[in-house]
Amino acid sequence: MSAAALAIVLTFGTLLLGGVPIVAVLGLAAAAGLVIAEIDLIVLAQRTVAGTQLFTLLAIPGFVLAGDLMMHGGLSRRLVQVGQALVKHVTGGLGMVTVLSATFFAAISGSAPATTAAVGGIMIPEMERAGYRRDFAAALATASGPIGQMIPPSIPMVIWGVVAEESISQLFLAGVIPGVLIALGLMGVAWVGARRMGVPRADARATRRELMSALADGKWALVAPVIILGGIYGGIFTPTEAAAVGVLYGLVIGLFVYRELAWSDLFGITLGAMRTTSIICFIIATAAAFGWLVAIERLPAMLAQSILAISSEPLVILLLMNVVLLLIGAIMDNVAAMIILGGVLTTIGAQLGLDPIHLGAIVVINFAIGMATPPFGYALFVGAAVAKRSVGQIGRAIWPMLLVQIAVLLVVTYVPALTLALPSLLR
Repeated sequence: MSAAALAIVLTFGTLLLGGVPIVAVLGLAAAAGLVIAEIDLIVLAQRTVAGTQLFTLLAIPGFVLAGDLMMHGGLSRRLVQVGQALVKHVTGGLGMVTVLSATFFAAISGSAPATTAAVGGIMIPEMERAGYRRDFAAALATASGPIGQMIPPSIPMVIWGVVAEESISQLFLAGVIPGVLIALGLMGVAWVGARRMGVPRADARATRRELMSALADGKWALVAPVIILGGIYGGIFTPTEAAAVGVLYGLVIGLFVYRELAWSDLFGITLGAMRTTSIICFIIATAAAFGWLVAIERLPAMLAQSILAISSEPLVILLLMNVVLLLIGAIMDNVAAMIILGGVLTTIGAQLGLDPIHLGAIVVINFAIGMATPPFGYALFVGAAVAKRSVGQIGRAIWPMLLVQIAVLLVVTYVPALTLALPSLLR
């Protein structure tokens, strides 16, 4: 290992363990490596700017703003009503509504924190009134949030598509079946939890009239993913253009159909979306500079060789890779992690003969689970804020849900057909 590579590793590890924000960690570690390598620091600025100059990344602000507009415009509330009409009569029905609503909203938002905030804000108080413990309700909403990173459109899938230079449309499809499996698993946890807490179920299922009324009121919310995803896979527009279509759709429905958006609301909503986007893009920019220097120093290749040297058995390497990614996802921002580890993971994938789309699904699912994993999962902090509970309280209640998600991850890892069945239709 060269002196520059050693400086990068030591600086990165020290600052990260010291609790320094990830953006500063990446920038300072890159600067340290450049100084030791005697490369002009202007390269840091050049590579930082170059990291954001990709047309595909324009999908990120679009999907963030579209999700915020649909959340404030009444679409998320109507999705909850549809879910209640479908399963309210089942034991654990309200918990299942939380998961179903998150799955529906995931097809609009593409973001785990946005899904947690939108669904948790509505469902956590409702579940508590129905007899669920507040910690359990908050944990379920938090664990359901990462479904937003698996069901398309998915912001992390966009980022991985850029990092690995793979088809974003195929990556979107690769997340559908895993997302549905995790939703079903969480609904099972809701059923078990409701039985243990003695939560009463509704006396009767929704009548046909009630179901039709909920579907009629929520039809514009349910149509949103059909328009966005149908346009992508129908060849009408690209994922980036689909994000713009989502913004326009959320704006029109919120202002003129449901009329829960006011023109005066748009400034605050846009500002919030800009804040979220700036955080994501700032991380992408500094991670790109860091990733370029790491690649120059051949650290990804060395790390990949070290992992592959542990065992010649692909099943063991895949298990080890999942363990490492889960640990990283629990302590580090997933955007930065994907960019930094992109070279390592694609090298390992190529050595193992993994389909690149299957590999992308494994990576995104790992980091999606990390969003809800203690101690630093971002969705965990959102859930705690919405539920007005500490991260520790939610963290203790969320472990059964995380175990279900990890079980689905392992199945997806060792059964590639679950992720490749739908993308194969596009090939």
